[in-house]
Amino acid sequence: MCAELVERRLAAILAADVVGYSRLLEANEEETLDALRQHRRELFDPAVASHGGRIIKVMGDGFLVEFGSVLSAARCAVEIQRGMLERNIGIPADRHFAFRIGLNLGDIIFDADDFHGDGINVAVRLQALADPGGIACSAAVRHEVGNKLDLNFADQGAKTVKNISRPVHVYFADWGNVGSGEEVPLAASGHTQAPTNKPSVAILPFANISNDPAQEFFSDGITEDIITDLSNVSGLFVLSRNTVFTWKGRSENLQRIARELGVAYVVEGSVRKAGNHMRINAELIDAASDGHMWAARYDRDLTDIFEVQDEITKAIVEQLKVKLLPEEKKAIEQAPTESVEAYTHYLRGREYYHIASRSNHLMARQSFARAIELDPGYARAYAGIAVCDSRLRSQFGTEIPVEDILANTAMALAIDPNLAEAHAARGFALAVAGNRTEAVCAFEEALSLDADCHEANRYYAEFCVTDGQFELAATHFQRAMEIKPADYGAPIMLVNVFRSLGQIDKASSYARIALKRAEEELRLHPENANVACLGATALAFLGVRDMALEWLARALATDPNDINIQYNAACTYALLGEIDRAIDLLEVWMPQVGIEMRLWFKNDSDLDSIRNHPRYSSLVELSE
Repeated sequence: MCAELVERRLAAILAADVVGYSRLLEANEEETLDALRQHRRELFDPAVASHGGRIIKVMGDGFLVEFGSVLSAARCAVEIQRGMLERNIGIPADRHFAFRIGLNLGDIIFDADDFHGDGINVAVRLQALADPGGIACSAAVRHEVGNKLDLNFADQGAKTVKNISRPVHVYFADWGNVGSGEEVPLAASGHTQAPTNKPSVAILPFANISNDPAQEFFSDGITEDIITDLSNVSGLFVLSRNTVFTWKGRSENLQRIARELGVAYVVEGSVRKAGNHMRINAELIDAASDGHMWAARYDRDLTDIFEVQDEITKAIVEQLKVKLLPEEKKAIEQAPTESVEAYTHYLRGREYYHIASRSNHLMARQSFARAIELDPGYARAYAGIAVCDSRLRSQFGTEIPVEDILANTAMALAIDPNLAEAHAARGFALAVAGNRTEAVCAFEEALSLDADCHEANRYYAEFCVTDGQFELAATHFQRAMEIKPADYGAPIMLVNVFRSLGQIDKASSYARIALKRAEEELRLHPENANVACLGATALAFLGVRDMALEWLARALATDPNDINIQYNAACTYALLGEIDRAIDLLEVWMPQVGIEMRLWFKNDSDLDSIRNHPRYSSLVELSE
């Protein structure tokens, strides 16, 4: 009879995982990888070694560590969490790293080069239950630690976890992060710190199950409004629209989504709209157990949309046993407009604006204008018109008086002085008018009101490029692409910016990120000629000549008369060394555009190869 070639031993097991690692990696691949390596080198690995541990498996951002002593494992866990809290000081919240840690005592079975056993499985499940920056322990660990360490334990009761036949009794170790009043940052959120003492929830994008795919803007709008309403509840931590929309259209296990986003609860739903009737389904799910806490279906007339949103919001608050303050209840019940039709036109306008062509800007403007006709007090619609007009004047040479553009921003601010989007629109309009000092003030005011306003970051970044402030431009473009994962333009602009700064490795990294986002955008919107053209510039920079020309041909075939596409075509040709062809296009383009685009031309590193060409001086003269 053959002897069993396995080794079995009792050990303390530490399972650790970076919260929202995929989200961080997508937002900034190079910096995320460098940061994780640095945290391992300077904190994680030394802490493990000093407490007698041994890393037995590394899974990208996840780690399994074996200890001979439960006390050593607990001390190591606390050292790592305290160390990460300190290391995040002075770093923007959107770039914080936070670990979840699970601790268990159980058997590890070593079989040849592999290992397994319930001891490891339970540790991994505990890790998934821990809060960001927290430590979750089994009852065995709680018993062994007792009062030997400066730790308090919060009894979470028995939890049913995936692939474990028996319930696991869970304790959360309080190492001072809650008691001290500190809030542990949530790496996945992109802009907010997640407190460990509040229910945390992600509202996933509601699926559009209407027969008309063009109704996508409507289901997205409902999702955003529910997020906004729940964000007004002080007793909840709610992920931003920009974070959860990274999961739009992706069919993933809800527990995995919750783990990646760093939340305890997930809301998902669907919208079916037909004429003046709608059906909305919504459900609240406990991520730990994958159990449904609440579900409802609403069959209503379209005029009841705001009432349904209120009912969903209040049901979630009630299920999570959160106290709703009077002013919070009032804020939830306050509709963005009295007119559902105006609301629909506003949402449609935003959808049109997403595709940056002249025709789409004109259609977006028309939708915003119709929203204002239906509700003259709709501040966001005035800001939307102002941005459309600024783009049309600057990029497409449309004769729109700057006084009219500024008048629309003034109307938006008169209605809502604290609307960050309106201040950002005013900054853009002032830049188009050539009033650059006041433009900076408007952008900074927008960011002071809402640092996570995508429009403020994006427009300010573009302004900084025209001003030659490339480091500041990089900061705001990076923020814009983190806030709005669907923003394919920001990473492409970062290629330009980092090339201007002489940081070619970073430029290459962003070119690859830009191509991933461009491919996804073309999958969703194959008619978007602008993204194909911008993608061509990234491909040209990376030296992928044939594919760059293929993408460029696609853009020109889709919208051959769009002068913005002609400009980006010139950039592609310049990067590919076809200098005369690039200049031919720029000589036609230059007289048609506004001051902002002429300044962009002077600072665009895509065009560096033409600067010494004899015909370049004539382009400069045209730009004056």
